[in-house]
Amino acid sequence: MEVTREASVQFVRPFLFRVIRVLDLVTYDGWVWLDGYQLNAKGDAVARRAIFVQPAGLRRPRTVPVPAPAPRRSTRPATAPARTAHRRL
Repeated sequence: MEVTREASVQFVRPFLFRVIRVLDLVTYDGWVWLDGYQLNAKGDAVARRAIFVQPAGLRRPRTVPVPAPAPRRSTRPATAPARTAHRRL
């Protein structure tokens, strides 16, 4: 989720947040405690946090399409057809 000032005035700059769970705590009407990880621009977790927000102010992050990785070439040599051994009698 993208946490912005609309979710709570304490968040001046928007940041990405991966929600682990909604905490079962008594709060004001329209507010929740979320437990999760703050993410950096690459999507890596940088800090575990519990935040107090209004869910109506949370946004789904705009995702940038990531191209599929190119198929990897095998590093093993191609195998030759199996030879049949001829025995001399």
